[in-house]
Amino acid sequence: MTALLASIGAVSLRVTADAGGMTMVLARLLRSLVPPRIDRAELFRSLRSFGEQSLPIVIATGAFTGMIMVLQGAIYVDQFGVYNLVGWYTGFATFREIGPMLIGLMFSGRVGANNASELATMRVTEQIDALRVLAIDPYEALILPRTISMIVALGALVIYGNLVAILSGALCAKLLLNVEYGFFFQSLVERLGPADFLIGVEKALLYGLVVAIVSTHFGLTARGGASGVGRAVNAQVVAAAVGLFLVDYLMTSVVH
Repeated sequence: MTALLASIGAVSLRVTADAGGMTMVLARLLRSLVPPRIDRAELFRSLRSFGEQSLPIVIATGAFTGMIMVLQGAIYVDQFGVYNLVGWYTGFATFREIGPMLIGLMFSGRVGANNASELATMRVTEQIDALRVLAIDPYEALILPRTISMIVALGALVIYGNLVAILSGALCAKLLLNVEYGFFFQSLVERLGPADFLIGVEKALLYGLVVAIVSTHFGLTARGGASGVGRAVNAQVVAAAVGLFLVDYLMTSVVH
């Protein structure tokens, strides 16, 4: 019993310390915005790396998302003959929930892990300390540009992924249920409003901020050489996934 309580206490302390560290990262980011001091070269480099180079995995994720949404409801659509709802339920689930979450998780695994590993490597090799010695604020030179890039890139990627998901869903509905494209898109447009689309985009922007804060925290607190870099990346992936689900739950509770 003593060992169990000690283990629970140790985990609680680590979670509390990480939560405090992430709060400090957010506070430093906000401080860097007053006045805004951003390294434009790093900003544009990060936008290309985080956004453009993530397109292939986002296209694949969006395509399978749309097809899976149609497949999930295909048996009930065919059984009850509600073909006029195929476009609606595909768009509703994709825009509001499935699209942003799946793309956010893929983004976290690719971009968040990459950011954490780069910062952790710079930390254990004392490059972060070298920047401070040269009177260069790491937040202005590295972290703030990357954070803005993650937010913008994930928002744009979710919009693009949603488009791919709808097109792939329409194709799957045509091949599987013989639902005409016009009928599919009519159901989508008539039953969904701009708010359904914008909710998913708003989630994506917050997801980008979560991934940035989590990856920055674990990157800057890495210790212990190469093994420490590996631990930081692993912790980032797990913590970011938990953070995305938590933000999703809170936003869904408020919106609904």
